Amino acid sequence: MKRQPIYAFVKRAFLNPASTRLTSYIEAHVETGHEAPYKWGDNMVIMADCKQVIKLEFFLGAKQARRISLAKINLLIDVLTRFREALVKQIELIEKENRRGQSSKKTRKTSR
Repeated sequence: MKRQPIYAFVKRAFLNPASTRLTSYIEAHVETGHEAPYKWGDNMVIMADCKQVIKLEFFLGAKQARRISLAKINLLIDVLTRFREALVKQIELIEKENRRGQSSKKTRKTSR
């Protein structure tokens, strides 16, 4: 009988509020062994946005692969962090522009 895999880390989270009924999610898992670390384990990040799914594998079976896997996740985190910062800035600029537009509309209405 095949043993069930053991995971050192498992996380799944929906990316949109439940009220949207959209199925975007992120799932991540790192497999470990029963008695010791398992270098042939299943280590993945899965991201889905409606109908599109991307699976990123992080192989740990060889020393070079472990270095590459760590570099890959570090780069992903760096890019996503910078992307978030750019989104925050754009949101702030859009909100500022919306406030400016609303105040100029109020000014035009009161001056008539």
